[in-house]
Amino acid sequence: MDETPEPRTRIRTIVVFSMFFAVLGAVVVFAYFATFSRPLTTIILVRHAEKNIEPNNPDPDLSPAGQARAQELVRMLSAAGVTAIYATQYKRTQQTVKPLADSLVLTAGIIDSKKTPDLVKEIFTAHRGQTVFVAGHNNTVPEIVGALGGGNFPVIPENEFDNMFIVSVYKFGRAKVVKIKYGSASPAGGAGGTMVK
Repeated sequence: MDETPEPRTRIRTIVVFSMFFAVLGAVVVFAYFATFSRPLTTIILVRHAEKNIEPNNPDPDLSPAGQARAQELVRMLSAAGVTAIYATQYKRTQQTVKPLADSLVLTAGIIDSKKTPDLVKEIFTAHRGQTVFVAGHNNTVPEIVGALGGGNFPVIPENEFDNMFIVSVYKFGRAKVVKIKYGSASPAGGAGGTMVK
């Protein structure tokens, strides 16, 4: 009487294999989402601060107002978790980021103002999941925001220096942009900010 009823054996086999395939399916689904999930990357962008007006000098220094604005960035961003800083090859952008870089003991990377795709690639390969600060120009800042997936913004007016764009890039490249004003208001600038997709 050692015989086991065959229907019970068949049911056990079906249950065991069903559980095995359920676990295997869960592992595959988890692996899929773990592979493609990406951490939040935050990019904070500003146009360089106010510069000296020198018609015959293509690379002027910051003016006293610009130096004060650069110091305001230290107050605003020293506790923001910035882990990398980039500025273009011009003195005005490098002088804009220098106080913050010195405060955070970071070396600012120099980027070519005409190579936005290279900057975006660098951010997503070397700094994914981090907070990056970038100083650009009235035409390159909107271009970088767009390249990050933050939509289209017009060229910043020549006399506006108080705009800050905070681009949050989520999973699968979705991005949100918050545009705020910081420091002393520029003549054409105003208070407040906007949030756009």
